[in-house]
Amino acid sequence: MPFDLAEEHRMLRDVVAKFVDNELMPLEKAVLDREMSGGKVGLTAAEEAPILKKCKELGLWGLDAPEEFGGANLPAVALMAVNEEIGRTVVPFTFPPDSPNLHMLMATASPVQRQKYLEPYARGEAVSAIAISEPGAGGDPAGMITRATQDGDDWVINGRKIWISRVPSADFTIAMARVEGSAGRHSGITAFIIDKGTKGFEIAREIPMLGGQRTYEVVFDDCRVSGEQMLGRIGQGFAPMQLRLTVRRLQMGAWCIGMARRALDMMCEHAKQRVTFGARLADRQAIQWWVADAATRIHACRLMVMDAAAKQDEGRDVRTEASMIKVFATEMATDVIDHAMQTFGAMGVTKELPLQLMAAKVRTMRVYEGPTEVHRMVIARRIMGLGR
Repeated sequence: MPFDLAEEHRMLRDVVAKFVDNELMPLEKAVLDREMSGGKVGLTAAEEAPILKKCKELGLWGLDAPEEFGGANLPAVALMAVNEEIGRTVVPFTFPPDSPNLHMLMATASPVQRQKYLEPYARGEAVSAIAISEPGAGGDPAGMITRATQDGDDWVINGRKIWISRVPSADFTIAMARVEGSAGRHSGITAFIIDKGTKGFEIAREIPMLGGQRTYEVVFDDCRVSGEQMLGRIGQGFAPMQLRLTVRRLQMGAWCIGMARRALDMMCEHAKQRVTFGARLADRQAIQWWVADAATRIHACRLMVMDAAAKQDEGRDVRTEASMIKVFATEMATDVIDHAMQTFGAMGVTKELPLQLMAAKVRTMRVYEGPTEVHRMVIARRIMGLGR
């Protein structure tokens, strides 16, 4: 299957590439300085405002949102090219809105929820978070024990969630809980929309992560929501959650390609300039093999990502492909970035270069949205036709 982008999508990719070079790359020093001093890796309000303004001017807004909400409704193959370019920088920025939660809302929101949550979110006017993992059920979301009990027309939620991004700034959080009385690993899992400030929904702690990232643990203590806050059907939340995870895993594959490209470019540029023992690093066989292997694996990863995106655009189930991408892309980027750091020698392991931040970012990627080992297990089981 050919993966040549349509002309309009190639033009979009080029616009995004220039946006990354001109708007995001100049902010890398400030991001690196904040991380170096122990601060959060993120953009300040003053830094983000002009970038968002520029996004709107360039039409880089709501790229996969429905046209009825002012979005571009782009296919997945075009979005993969966009995300690859975004992956080249360590500046943490995503074109509003964040795709995974958008697609989950599109698949499940009721007419009331579409107006209250989906429409403003699709327009980039709201921020969302999602609460899936639990202290005792991280890589196995089907093992969640957070409970939702029906009380008249309301639902009361009790439990804990962990490793949640953006929750302090989120206008609403999608929380996954198990309905009381359900049996089986996947049965009973239901999604609820929790508005910011809802009584009984509390942030327990902020958790510093590698590379200046932050996640959060939250507590649901008799958190009461109306029946209208249920997202989708009762007990049918696992499939939409998997859709959301699949969207993110493909996105992560594209980000990894972008990071690996950046690391490879830095490695090649340095190797051609650096002389050791009377010869350029570019003339050393070890460096040449690292470059050749990096270029080959980047090419293979891009084909994997575009293949899965094309299948997703056709409405096909790409959960297995998404798992393969999650494993292959993160391990590929890990190796390429590590070889780039080694090529730079001592400078490669300083906090002055973006390589260390990319290394930390891809290291966390090997854990979130499903650990590598779990994905390998899932892939093998599906191929062999084994049930649990």
